[in-house]
Amino acid sequence: MSAKEHSSHYFIPDPSPWPVIGMVSLLSTLFGAALAMNGVSLGKFIVIAGLLLFAYLLFGWFRDVIAENLSDRYNKQVDRSFRMGMMWFIASEVFFFGAFFGSLFYLRNIALPWLGGEGYLGATHELLYSQFQSVWPSHGPGELGGPFTPMGPWGIPALNTFLLLSSGATITWAHWGLKAENNQQLVRGLIATIVLGLLFVIMQAYEYGHAYSELNLTLGSGVYGSTFYMLTGFHGFHVTMGAIMLIAILGRSMKQHFSAHKHFAFEAVAWYWHFVDVVWLGLFIFVYWL
Repeated sequence: MSAKEHSSHYFIPDPSPWPVIGMVSLLSTLFGAALAMNGVSLGKFIVIAGLLLFAYLLFGWFRDVIAENLSDRYNKQVDRSFRMGMMWFIASEVFFFGAFFGSLFYLRNIALPWLGGEGYLGATHELLYSQFQSVWPSHGPGELGGPFTPMGPWGIPALNTFLLLSSGATITWAHWGLKAENNQQLVRGLIATIVLGLLFVIMQAYEYGHAYSELNLTLGSGVYGSTFYMLTGFHGFHVTMGAIMLIAILGRSMKQHFSAHKHFAFEAVAWYWHFVDVVWLGLFIFVYWL
């Protein structure tokens, strides 16, 4: 096919097993997590298997798309579709985290005051839990899970904020290097970003261990514990996935796959990483600080 014919036709990829594998890996991970949360020992092994399958999916799908890109089979229309796809993906992530932030707002500003005797449903206070105090953080009525110590904003949360904000700066520095055709700066910036992201994940894992063993803050610690781990846990998962994608981009950068005018793969991961940074700022303010 000539270049002119190629530019006028949309690229149609070959049949791919990756969507099915992605479905199986995510279903296995969520199903195993549900089993593990309910005390079924097999659950954690299913989670590990699901995550390994997901890692295989990322490796295989990235490999296929990279091969297609390097073979110069994509045109401007495909590039636009990739950009629109990434924008809609990030939009879906905005709504995903927006639902959790909305739940946190509802619990703190609507449900707890009602249970404490405020508002037009305040009469239910005497009928349900007359001793309940509308104070955040809360176990919820009945002090589920026993006494616990809530997380404060300083220490590890503040350090993780510094790490992620710094990673946003390093990936921007890497982008500047790419635009200037400075591959050494690009590679160094990506390495710094990956290291900062992995440090964030390590510090969060340490924080979880400290919370469970010393603060008695668990998923069973009422509404505060569940919202804390759901919000910060999903964010940590996104940071981990972002670090994996950055490692793939680093490998491509070391092979000099990108140019100043052709590097959407880098841009897509950079958009995602900046989104993760913004979400963490919201978490630091509304989960840890306020």
